[in-house]
Amino acid sequence: MSQFDVVVIGAGPGGYVAAIRAAQLGFKTACIDAGVNKAGDAPALGGTCLNVGCIPSKALLQSSEHFHAAQHDFAEHGISVGDVKFDAAKMVERKDGIVNKLTGGVAFLFKKNKVESLHGKGSFVGKNGDLYQIEVDNKGEKSVVEAKHVIVATGSVPRPLPQIAIDNVNVLDNEGALNLTAVPAKLGIIGSGVIGLEMGSVWNRVGSDVTILEAMPTFLAAADQQIAKEAFKYFTKEQGLNIELGVKIGDIKNVSGGVEVKFETAQGEAKTEVFDKLIVSIGRIPNTNGLNTEAVGLEKDERGFVKVDDECRTNLPNVWAIGDVVRGPMLAHKASDEGVAVAERIAGQKPHIDFNSIPFVIYTDPEIAWVGKTEEQLKAEGVEYKKGTSGFGANGRALALGKAKGTVKVLADAKTDRLLGVHMIGPIVSELVTEGVVGLEFRASSEDFARIIHAHPTLSEVVHEACLAADKRALHG
Repeated sequence: MSQFDVVVIGAGPGGYVAAIRAAQLGFKTACIDAGVNKAGDAPALGGTCLNVGCIPSKALLQSSEHFHAAQHDFAEHGISVGDVKFDAAKMVERKDGIVNKLTGGVAFLFKKNKVESLHGKGSFVGKNGDLYQIEVDNKGEKSVVEAKHVIVATGSVPRPLPQIAIDNVNVLDNEGALNLTAVPAKLGIIGSGVIGLEMGSVWNRVGSDVTILEAMPTFLAAADQQIAKEAFKYFTKEQGLNIELGVKIGDIKNVSGGVEVKFETAQGEAKTEVFDKLIVSIGRIPNTNGLNTEAVGLEKDERGFVKVDDECRTNLPNVWAIGDVVRGPMLAHKASDEGVAVAERIAGQKPHIDFNSIPFVIYTDPEIAWVGKTEEQLKAEGVEYKKGTSGFGANGRALALGKAKGTVKVLADAKTDRLLGVHMIGPIVSELVTEGVVGLEFRASSEDFARIIHAHPTLSEVVHEACLAADKRALHG
Protein backbone atom coordinates (compact mmCIF):
# COMPACT_ATOMS: atom_id res chain seq x y z
CA MET A 1 0.00 0.00 0.00
CA SER A 2 1.44 3.35 -1.10
CA GLN A 3 1.85 6.04 1.53
CA PHE A 4 1.94 9.77 0.88
CA ASP A 5 2.45 12.93 2.87
CA VAL A 6 -0.37 14.63 0.95
CA VAL A 7 -3.17 13.18 -1.14
CA VAL A 8 -5.41 15.54 -3.08
CA ILE A 9 -8.83 14.30 -4.20
CA GLY A 10 -9.72 16.18 -7.38
CA ALA A 11 -7.52 17.71 -10.09
CA GLY A 12 -9.47 20.86 -10.89
CA PRO A 13 -7.99 24.38 -10.59
CA GLY A 14 -7.79 24.01 -6.82
CA GLY A 15 -6.68 20.40 -6.58
CA TYR A 16 -3.95 20.27 -9.19
CA VAL A 17 -2.42 23.54 -7.96
CA ALA A 18 -2.52 22.29 -4.35
CA ALA A 19 -0.76 19.08 -5.42
CA ILE A 20 1.96 20.94 -7.33
CA ARG A 21 2.60 23.36 -4.47
CA ALA A 22 2.71 20.54 -1.91
CA ALA A 23 5.26 18.69 -4.05
CA GLN A 24 7.32 21.87 -4.44
CA LEU A 25 7.44 22.14 -0.65
CA GLY A 26 8.99 18.69 -0.40
CA PHE A 27 5.96 16.52 0.35
CA LYS A 28 5.43 13.15 -1.30
CA THR A 29 2.18 13.96 -3.09
CA ALA A 30 -0.50 12.17 -5.08
CA CYS A 31 -3.56 13.53 -6.81
CA ILE A 32 -6.65 11.39 -7.46
CA ASP A 33 -8.98 12.33 -10.30
CA ALA A 34 -11.56 10.46 -12.37
CA GLY A 35 -11.84 12.97 -15.21
CA VAL A 36 -11.74 11.66 -18.78
CA ASN A 37 -11.42 13.35 -22.14
CA LYS A 38 -14.35 14.10 -24.42
CA ALA A 39 -14.01 10.74 -26.16
CA GLY A 40 -14.02 8.97 -22.80
CA ASP A 41 -10.93 6.91 -23.61
CA ALA A 42 -8.17 8.68 -21.65
CA PRO A 43 -7.69 10.56 -18.37
CA ALA A 44 -8.08 14.34 -18.50
CA LEU A 45 -6.88 16.52 -15.66
CA GLY A 46 -8.07 20.06 -14.94
CA GLY A 47 -11.58 19.46 -13.65
CA THR A 48 -14.74 21.21 -14.81
CA CYS A 49 -13.08 24.58 -15.44
CA LEU A 50 -10.52 23.33 -17.90
CA ASN A 51 -12.55 20.59 -19.59
CA VAL A 52 -16.15 21.80 -19.69
CA GLY A 53 -16.19 25.24 -18.09
CA CYS A 54 -14.12 28.41 -18.03
CA ILE A 55 -11.61 27.58 -20.77
CA PRO A 56 -13.78 26.00 -23.49
CA SER A 57 -16.47 28.66 -23.01
CA LYS A 58 -13.87 31.40 -23.66
CA ALA A 59 -12.81 29.62 -26.86
CA LEU A 60 -16.42 29.56 -28.12
CA LEU A 61 -16.97 33.18 -27.10
CA GLN A 62 -13.93 34.23 -29.11
CA SER A 63 -15.04 32.28 -32.20
CA SER A 64 -18.57 33.66 -32.09
CA GLU A 65 -17.24 37.18 -31.58
CA HIS A 66 -15.06 36.87 -34.71
CA PHE A 67 -18.04 35.65 -36.75
CA HIS A 68 -20.22 38.49 -35.52
CA ALA A 69 -17.49 41.02 -36.25
CA ALA A 70 -17.03 39.70 -39.78
CA GLN A 71 -20.77 40.14 -40.36
CA HIS A 72 -21.31 43.48 -38.70
CA ASP A 73 -18.08 45.31 -37.92
CA PHE A 74 -15.50 44.69 -40.63
CA ALA A 75 -17.17 46.93 -43.21
CA GLU A 76 -16.49 50.11 -41.25
CA HIS A 77 -12.79 49.18 -41.27
CA GLY A 78 -12.89 49.03 -45.06
CA ILE A 79 -12.80 45.22 -45.06
CA SER A 80 -15.19 43.39 -47.39
CA VAL A 81 -15.56 39.67 -46.72
CA GLY A 82 -18.49 38.66 -48.93
CA ASP A 83 -20.73 35.81 -47.87
CA VAL A 84 -19.55 34.82 -44.39
CA LYS A 85 -20.27 31.23 -43.41
CA PHE A 86 -20.20 29.64 -39.99
CA ASP A 87 -19.20 26.08 -39.12
CA ALA A 88 -20.24 25.17 -35.56
CA ALA A 89 -18.46 21.81 -35.71
CA LYS A 90 -15.19 23.54 -36.64
CA MET A 91 -15.64 25.98 -33.76
CA VAL A 92 -16.08 23.07 -31.34
CA GLU A 93 -13.06 21.29 -32.87
CA ARG A 94 -10.89 24.35 -32.16
CA LYS A 95 -12.24 24.49 -28.61
CA ASP A 96 -11.40 20.81 -28.09
CA GLY A 97 -7.84 21.41 -29.29
CA ILE A 98 -7.32 24.15 -26.71
CA VAL A 99 -8.74 21.95 -23.95
CA ASN A 100 -6.50 19.01 -24.92
CA LYS A 101 -3.43 21.22 -24.93
CA LEU A 102 -4.14 22.52 -21.45
CA THR A 103 -5.10 19.17 -19.90
CA GLY A 104 -1.88 17.77 -21.31
CA GLY A 105 -0.10 20.72 -19.73
CA VAL A 106 -1.38 19.76 -16.27
CA ALA A 107 -0.15 16.19 -16.78
CA PHE A 108 3.28 17.60 -17.75
CA LEU A 109 3.37 19.78 -14.62
CA PHE A 110 2.58 16.75 -12.45
CA LYS A 111 5.53 14.87 -13.95
CA LYS A 112 7.82 17.90 -13.65
CA ASN A 113 6.96 18.36 -9.97
CA LYS A 114 6.90 14.61 -9.19
CA VAL A 115 3.19 14.51 -8.32
CA GLU A 116 1.85 10.97 -8.67
CA SER A 117 -1.35 11.04 -10.72
CA LEU A 118 -3.85 8.34 -9.71
CA HIS A 119 -6.75 7.89 -12.13
CA GLY A 120 -10.07 6.95 -10.58
CA LYS A 121 -12.68 8.08 -8.10
CA GLY A 122 -11.33 8.82 -4.62
CA SER A 123 -13.25 8.00 -1.45
CA PHE A 124 -12.48 7.72 2.24
CA VAL A 125 -12.17 4.20 3.67
CA GLY A 126 -11.08 4.86 7.24
CA LYS A 127 -7.93 5.44 9.29
CA ASN A 128 -4.79 3.51 10.09
CA GLY A 129 -3.44 5.29 13.16
CA ASP A 130 -2.76 8.88 12.04
CA LEU A 131 -3.00 7.98 8.37
CA TYR A 132 -6.16 8.34 6.28
CA GLN A 133 -7.00 5.49 3.93
CA ILE A 134 -8.38 6.47 0.55
CA GLU A 135 -9.72 4.12 -2.07
CA VAL A 136 -9.03 4.78 -5.75
CA ASP A 137 -11.69 3.19 -7.95
CA ASN A 138 -10.70 3.11 -11.63
CA LYS A 139 -13.77 1.56 -13.29
CA GLY A 140 -13.92 -1.25 -10.75
CA GLU A 141 -10.17 -1.70 -10.42
CA LYS A 142 -9.63 -0.66 -6.81
CA SER A 143 -6.57 0.19 -4.75
CA VAL A 144 -6.02 1.93 -1.42
CA VAL A 145 -3.46 4.63 -0.56
CA GLU A 146 -2.62 6.19 2.79
CA ALA A 147 -1.99 9.84 3.52
CA LYS A 148 -0.98 11.96 6.47
CA HIS A 149 -2.81 14.95 4.97
CA VAL A 150 -5.84 14.90 2.67
CA ILE A 151 -7.05 17.85 0.61
CA VAL A 152 -10.63 17.47 -0.63
CA ALA A 153 -11.00 19.36 -3.92
CA THR A 154 -13.91 17.58 -5.55
CA GLY A 155 -15.53 20.72 -6.99
CA SER A 156 -19.16 21.12 -7.94
CA VAL A 157 -21.75 19.76 -10.35
CA PRO A 158 -24.67 21.46 -12.13
CA ARG A 159 -27.77 21.90 -9.99
CA PRO A 160 -30.45 19.60 -11.39
CA LEU A 161 -33.81 20.88 -12.59
CA PRO A 162 -36.62 18.91 -10.94
CA GLN A 163 -38.91 19.11 -13.99
CA ILE A 164 -36.66 17.26 -16.45
CA ALA A 165 -33.40 15.32 -16.55
CA ILE A 166 -30.31 16.50 -18.41
CA ASP A 167 -29.70 14.28 -21.45
CA ASN A 168 -27.22 16.55 -23.28
CA VAL A 169 -29.17 15.88 -26.46
CA ASN A 170 -32.01 18.38 -26.21
CA VAL A 171 -31.75 19.36 -22.54
CA LEU A 172 -28.20 20.52 -21.90
CA ASP A 173 -25.97 21.43 -18.98
CA ASN A 174 -22.73 23.40 -19.41
CA GLU A 175 -21.01 20.41 -21.01
CA GLY A 176 -23.74 19.88 -23.59
CA ALA A 177 -23.92 23.60 -24.36
CA LEU A 178 -20.22 23.58 -25.22
CA ASN A 179 -20.53 20.71 -27.67
CA LEU A 180 -23.37 21.71 -29.99
CA THR A 181 -22.21 21.09 -33.54
CA ALA A 182 -25.16 22.84 -35.20
CA VAL A 183 -26.75 26.20 -34.47
CA PRO A 184 -30.17 25.77 -32.83
CA ALA A 185 -32.74 28.02 -34.49
CA LYS A 186 -34.44 28.62 -31.16
CA LEU A 187 -32.47 28.26 -27.95
CA GLY A 188 -33.91 28.43 -24.44
CA ILE A 189 -31.78 29.01 -21.36
CA ILE A 190 -32.97 28.70 -17.77
CA GLY A 191 -30.83 30.94 -15.58
CA SER A 192 -29.19 34.29 -16.34
CA GLY A 193 -26.01 33.74 -14.36
CA VAL A 194 -22.52 33.54 -15.82
CA ILE A 195 -23.06 30.32 -17.79
CA GLY A 196 -26.47 31.40 -19.10
CA LEU A 197 -25.24 34.78 -20.30
CA GLU A 198 -22.01 33.49 -21.84
CA MET A 199 -23.67 30.61 -23.68
CA GLY A 200 -26.55 32.86 -24.69
CA SER A 201 -24.03 35.30 -26.15
CA VAL A 202 -22.21 32.59 -28.09
CA TRP A 203 -25.26 31.13 -29.80
CA ASN A 204 -27.00 34.47 -30.28
CA ARG A 205 -24.00 35.80 -32.22
CA VAL A 206 -24.01 32.85 -34.59
CA GLY A 207 -27.70 33.01 -35.38
CA SER A 208 -29.83 31.48 -32.61
CA ASP A 209 -32.98 33.16 -31.37
CA VAL A 210 -32.16 33.10 -27.65
CA THR A 211 -34.58 33.38 -24.73
CA ILE A 212 -33.25 33.42 -21.16
CA LEU A 213 -35.69 32.65 -18.34
CA GLU A 214 -34.61 33.85 -14.90
CA ALA A 215 -36.47 33.25 -11.63
CA MET A 216 -34.90 36.21 -9.83
CA PRO A 217 -36.66 39.55 -10.25
CA THR A 218 -33.32 41.37 -10.41
CA PHE A 219 -30.80 41.01 -13.22
CA LEU A 220 -27.31 40.07 -11.95
CA ALA A 221 -28.32 40.68 -8.34
CA ALA A 222 -24.75 40.07 -7.10
CA ALA A 223 -23.33 42.85 -9.28
CA ASP A 224 -23.47 46.60 -8.75
CA GLN A 225 -26.88 47.51 -10.09
CA GLN A 226 -25.73 50.54 -12.09
CA ILE A 227 -23.46 48.20 -14.05
CA ALA A 228 -26.10 45.44 -14.19
CA LYS A 229 -28.71 47.80 -15.66
CA GLU A 230 -26.27 48.98 -18.32
CA ALA A 231 -25.49 45.34 -19.17
CA PHE A 232 -29.18 44.46 -19.41
CA LYS A 233 -29.70 47.28 -21.91
CA TYR A 234 -26.80 46.10 -24.10
CA PHE A 235 -27.86 42.45 -24.03
CA THR A 236 -31.53 43.02 -24.77
CA LYS A 237 -31.96 46.21 -26.81
CA GLU A 238 -28.72 46.04 -28.79
CA GLN A 239 -27.88 42.34 -29.01
CA GLY A 240 -31.37 40.92 -29.16
CA LEU A 241 -31.30 38.51 -26.21
CA ASN A 242 -34.80 38.02 -24.84
CA ILE A 243 -34.34 38.00 -21.04
CA GLU A 244 -37.43 37.33 -18.92
CA LEU A 245 -36.96 38.10 -15.22
CA GLY A 246 -39.07 36.93 -12.30
CA VAL A 247 -40.48 33.88 -14.10
CA LYS A 248 -41.90 30.75 -12.51
CA ILE A 249 -40.91 27.62 -14.43
CA GLY A 250 -43.67 25.04 -14.82
CA ASP A 251 -43.71 21.77 -16.75
CA ILE A 252 -40.88 20.91 -19.12
CA LYS A 253 -41.06 18.01 -21.53
CA ASN A 254 -39.53 16.69 -24.71
CA VAL A 255 -41.84 17.09 -27.73
CA SER A 256 -41.43 16.36 -31.40
CA GLY A 257 -40.23 19.90 -32.13
CA GLY A 258 -37.72 20.00 -29.29
CA VAL A 259 -38.31 20.94 -25.66
CA GLU A 260 -41.55 22.49 -24.42
CA VAL A 261 -41.29 24.86 -21.47
CA LYS A 262 -44.28 26.25 -19.63
CA PHE A 263 -43.71 29.27 -17.43
CA GLU A 264 -45.43 32.22 -15.80
CA THR A 265 -44.07 35.73 -16.38
CA ALA A 266 -43.46 38.29 -13.64
CA GLN A 267 -46.79 39.85 -14.67
CA GLY A 268 -48.61 36.56 -14.09
CA GLU A 269 -49.06 35.67 -17.79
CA ALA A 270 -48.94 31.95 -18.61
CA LYS A 271 -46.68 31.16 -21.57
CA THR A 272 -45.52 28.10 -23.45
CA GLU A 273 -42.38 28.05 -25.62
CA VAL A 274 -40.90 25.23 -27.67
CA PHE A 275 -37.12 25.38 -28.07
CA ASP A 276 -34.86 23.34 -30.32
CA LYS A 277 -32.44 23.07 -27.40
CA LEU A 278 -32.71 24.00 -23.74
CA ILE A 279 -29.69 24.90 -21.59
CA VAL A 280 -30.16 24.52 -17.84
CA SER A 281 -27.83 26.81 -15.88
CA ILE A 282 -29.41 27.33 -12.48
CA GLY A 283 -26.24 27.19 -10.44
CA ARG A 284 -24.00 24.47 -9.09
CA ILE A 285 -23.91 22.34 -5.95
CA PRO A 286 -20.94 20.86 -4.08
CA ASN A 287 -19.75 17.50 -5.34
CA THR A 288 -19.35 15.05 -2.48
CA ASN A 289 -21.10 12.15 -4.20
CA GLY A 290 -19.18 8.94 -3.53
CA LEU A 291 -16.63 10.63 -1.29
CA ASN A 292 -17.83 8.47 1.63
CA THR A 293 -17.37 11.22 4.20
CA GLU A 294 -19.24 9.08 6.72
CA ALA A 295 -16.34 6.62 6.92
CA VAL A 296 -14.19 9.19 8.73
CA GLY A 297 -16.84 11.56 10.09
CA LEU A 298 -16.10 14.48 7.77
CA GLU A 299 -18.76 17.10 8.48
CA LYS A 300 -20.90 18.82 5.86
CA ASP A 301 -23.37 21.66 6.29
CA GLU A 302 -27.08 21.63 5.50
CA ARG A 303 -26.37 22.58 1.85
CA GLY A 304 -23.86 19.76 1.34
CA PHE A 305 -20.68 21.84 1.52
CA VAL A 306 -17.75 20.42 3.47
CA LYS A 307 -17.47 22.49 6.65
CA VAL A 308 -14.22 24.45 6.93
CA ASP A 309 -12.83 27.34 8.93
CA ASP A 310 -11.19 30.44 7.45
CA GLU A 311 -8.03 28.41 6.76
CA CYS A 312 -9.83 25.54 4.97
CA ARG A 313 -9.44 23.14 7.92
CA THR A 314 -12.24 20.62 8.33
CA ASN A 315 -13.42 19.08 11.60
CA LEU A 316 -10.84 16.30 11.13
CA PRO A 317 -7.13 16.75 11.88
CA ASN A 318 -5.02 17.03 8.72
CA VAL A 319 -8.05 16.96 6.43
CA TRP A 320 -8.56 20.10 4.39
CA ALA A 321 -11.10 21.17 1.78
CA ILE A 322 -10.92 23.84 -0.93
CA GLY A 323 -12.71 25.28 -3.95
CA ASP A 324 -16.33 24.76 -4.97
CA VAL A 325 -16.89 22.04 -2.35
CA VAL A 326 -16.58 24.63 0.45
CA ARG A 327 -18.11 28.02 1.27
CA GLY A 328 -17.45 31.10 -0.79
CA PRO A 329 -17.73 31.94 -4.48
CA MET A 330 -17.40 29.07 -6.96
CA LEU A 331 -14.49 30.53 -8.89
CA ALA A 332 -11.43 28.77 -10.28
CA HIS A 333 -9.02 31.45 -9.06
CA LYS A 334 -10.45 31.29 -5.55
CA ALA A 335 -9.93 27.51 -5.54
CA SER A 336 -6.34 27.83 -6.80
CA ASP A 337 -5.44 30.37 -4.15
CA GLU A 338 -6.94 28.18 -1.44
CA GLY A 339 -4.97 25.21 -2.79
CA VAL A 340 -1.66 27.05 -2.58
CA ALA A 341 -2.52 28.36 0.89
CA VAL A 342 -3.38 24.91 2.25
CA ALA A 343 -0.17 23.36 0.91
CA GLU A 344 1.80 26.15 2.57
CA ARG A 345 -0.09 25.73 5.86
CA ILE A 346 0.77 22.03 5.85
CA ALA A 347 4.39 23.17 5.55
CA GLY A 348 3.98 25.43 8.59
CA GLN A 349 3.79 28.68 6.65
CA LYS A 350 1.29 31.49 7.27
CA PRO A 351 -0.28 32.45 3.92
CA HIS A 352 -3.10 34.96 3.73
CA ILE A 353 -6.20 35.08 1.54
CA ASP A 354 -8.48 38.10 1.52
CA PHE A 355 -11.88 36.88 0.36
CA ASN A 356 -13.00 40.49 -0.04
CA SER A 357 -10.53 40.98 -2.88
CA ILE A 358 -11.64 38.16 -5.16
CA PRO A 359 -12.54 39.45 -8.64
CA PHE A 360 -15.66 38.34 -10.52
CA VAL A 361 -15.83 38.31 -14.34
CA ILE A 362 -18.53 37.59 -16.92
CA TYR A 363 -17.04 37.17 -20.41
CA THR A 364 -19.86 38.60 -22.46
CA ASP A 365 -19.35 41.43 -24.95
CA PRO A 366 -18.97 43.88 -23.33
CA GLU A 367 -17.34 42.09 -20.42
CA ILE A 368 -18.47 42.65 -16.83
CA ALA A 369 -16.06 42.58 -13.90
CA TRP A 370 -15.96 43.71 -10.32
CA VAL A 371 -14.18 43.42 -7.00
CA GLY A 372 -15.13 44.56 -3.52
CA LYS A 373 -18.37 46.08 -2.30
CA THR A 374 -21.25 47.19 -4.51
CA GLU A 375 -23.01 50.50 -3.98
CA GLU A 376 -26.06 48.59 -2.75
CA GLN A 377 -23.97 46.75 -0.12
CA LEU A 378 -22.39 49.97 1.14
CA LYS A 379 -25.81 51.60 1.50
CA ALA A 380 -27.15 48.56 3.37
CA GLU A 381 -24.13 48.59 5.71
CA GLY A 382 -24.46 52.33 6.36
CA VAL A 383 -20.97 53.06 5.03
CA GLU A 384 -20.36 56.64 3.93
CA TYR A 385 -18.83 56.52 0.49
CA LYS A 386 -18.03 58.56 -2.56
CA LYS A 387 -17.99 57.41 -6.13
CA GLY A 388 -16.46 58.24 -9.44
CA THR A 389 -17.50 57.00 -12.88
CA SER A 390 -16.03 57.26 -16.35
CA GLY A 391 -17.17 55.83 -19.67
CA PHE A 392 -15.34 54.18 -22.56
CA GLY A 393 -17.23 56.35 -25.07
CA ALA A 394 -14.48 58.97 -25.28
CA ASN A 395 -11.53 56.63 -24.75
CA GLY A 396 -9.18 56.63 -27.74
CA ARG A 397 -8.16 52.98 -27.45
CA ALA A 398 -11.77 51.81 -27.07
CA LEU A 399 -12.81 53.83 -30.11
CA ALA A 400 -9.94 52.38 -32.16
CA LEU A 401 -11.05 48.88 -31.12
CA GLY A 402 -14.64 49.68 -32.09
CA LYS A 403 -15.74 48.83 -28.56
CA ALA A 404 -16.42 52.20 -27.00
CA LYS A 405 -19.22 51.10 -24.71
CA GLY A 406 -19.31 50.71 -20.98
CA THR A 407 -18.45 52.31 -17.66
CA VAL A 408 -15.92 52.07 -14.84
CA LYS A 409 -17.22 52.88 -11.38
CA VAL A 410 -15.03 53.40 -8.33
CA LEU A 411 -16.33 53.41 -4.75
CA ALA A 412 -14.20 54.81 -1.94
CA ASP A 413 -14.61 55.60 1.74
CA ALA A 414 -15.94 59.15 2.11
CA LYS A 415 -13.50 59.98 4.95
CA THR A 416 -10.34 58.02 4.22
CA ASP A 417 -10.64 57.68 0.42
CA ARG A 418 -9.71 53.99 0.73
CA LEU A 419 -10.98 51.95 -2.21
CA LEU A 420 -14.01 49.82 -1.31
CA GLY A 421 -15.14 48.52 -4.69
CA VAL A 422 -14.38 48.75 -8.41
CA HIS A 423 -17.07 47.81 -10.94
CA MET A 424 -16.90 47.86 -14.71
CA ILE A 425 -18.52 46.91 -17.96
CA GLY A 426 -16.64 47.36 -21.17
CA PRO A 427 -13.96 45.97 -23.50
CA ILE A 428 -11.58 43.42 -21.93
CA VAL A 429 -12.39 44.61 -18.38
CA SER A 430 -11.43 41.11 -17.21
CA GLU A 431 -7.88 42.45 -17.42
CA LEU A 432 -8.63 45.92 -16.02
CA VAL A 433 -10.30 44.63 -12.85
CA THR A 434 -6.92 43.50 -11.51
CA GLU A 435 -6.11 47.15 -10.99
CA GLY A 436 -9.01 47.23 -8.53
CA VAL A 437 -7.83 43.97 -6.89
CA VAL A 438 -4.36 45.43 -6.33
CA GLY A 439 -5.93 48.58 -4.92
CA LEU A 440 -8.03 46.68 -2.40
CA GLU A 441 -5.19 44.32 -1.43
CA PHE A 442 -2.79 47.16 -0.74
CA ARG A 443 -5.44 49.37 0.91
CA ALA A 444 -4.94 52.05 -1.69
CA SER A 445 -6.99 55.21 -2.00
CA SER A 446 -8.72 56.40 -5.14
CA GLU A 447 -6.20 59.25 -5.13
CA ASP A 448 -3.34 56.73 -5.31
CA PHE A 449 -4.68 55.46 -8.61
CA ALA A 450 -5.54 58.96 -9.79
CA ARG A 451 -1.88 59.95 -9.35
CA ILE A 452 -0.46 56.87 -11.10
CA ILE A 453 0.51 57.62 -14.70
CA HIS A 454 -1.47 55.38 -17.03
CA ALA A 455 -0.19 54.79 -20.55
CA HIS A 456 -1.97 56.58 -23.40
CA PRO A 457 -3.91 55.44 -25.32
CA THR A 458 -5.07 52.50 -23.20
CA LEU A 459 -8.32 51.19 -21.81
CA SER A 460 -6.87 51.56 -18.31
CA GLU A 461 -7.19 55.34 -18.64
CA VAL A 462 -10.89 54.91 -17.90
CA VAL A 463 -9.98 53.48 -14.47
CA HIS A 464 -7.68 56.47 -13.96
CA GLU A 465 -10.44 58.88 -14.96
CA ALA A 466 -12.99 57.21 -12.66
CA CYS A 467 -10.57 57.61 -9.74
CA LEU A 468 -10.11 61.27 -10.63
CA ALA A 469 -13.90 61.62 -10.74
CA ALA A 470 -14.18 60.20 -7.22
CA ASP A 471 -12.29 63.31 -6.09
CA LYS A 472 -14.35 65.58 -8.35
CA ARG A 473 -11.40 66.37 -10.58
CA ALA A 474 -12.16 64.41 -13.73
CA LEU A 475 -10.33 65.73 -16.76
CA HIS A 476 -12.43 64.26 -19.56
CA GLY A 477 -15.91 64.05 -18.15
